Amino acid sequence: MNLGKPVRRTNLIEQVTEQLRSEICSGRWKVGDRIPTEPQLCEFTGTGRNTVREAVQALVHTGMLERRQGSGTYVVATSDVSGTLGKYFATARERDLLELRQTLDVTAAVLAAQRRTPDDAARLERLLADRNRVFGGSDTAAAVDADVALHRGIVEASHNAVYLEFYDSLLPSIRRTIDRHVRATGLGFEPEHSALVTAVIDGDEDAAMRAAQVLFAELAG
Repeated sequence: MNLGKPVRRTNLIEQVTEQLRSEICSGRWKVGDRIPTEPQLCEFTGTGRNTVREAVQALVHTGMLERRQGSGTYVVATSDVSGTLGKYFATARERDLLELRQTLDVTAAVLAAQRRTPDDAARLERLLADRNRVFGGSDTAAAVDADVALHRGIVEASHNAVYLEFYDSLLPSIRRTIDRHVRATGLGFEPEHSALVTAVIDGDEDAAMRAAQVLFAELAG
């Protein structure tokens, strides 16, 4: 009886890598989500720790996943292209990133005011409440996560898939910039964020543009 050729280890790693990649590309694991732990991934894929570890490392190398010391591994991009851009942005100057982000966020705020749905509005209200709840506390990492989630939520409400893909490629760099700013100043700009979300939910494009511009003027200091 011909049992066929045994599966080579390299092929098995590739298969598991594609299995994990599909969880990201399908949206089952979203940008900002922490992926399952190594034992959980072993159970999920039916493979051993070394295979899972190398598959995860392959996606870290492409920029789709990011390991955070003491926290876990997180989805930071939904494609290899976004991951490559993310690695490029990781070496950019903070001022340059802030200027690029300002352009993206202001335009996204206007588009979101035009196109937000009732579901978008409910999600933004929830994200704003989460953000305001954690700012001012002692958990800086939670504050940064909440801030990033709110701004990404506004971009998502613009319903421009290309915009969202590009923004996602910036998220690791945005996260690092916000973290440094919060730790250095302790400022949360809660009124400015509330004004921005209110303008988007109200569908007021001009107010959304002004609120986003005011917020970034404050951030630029």
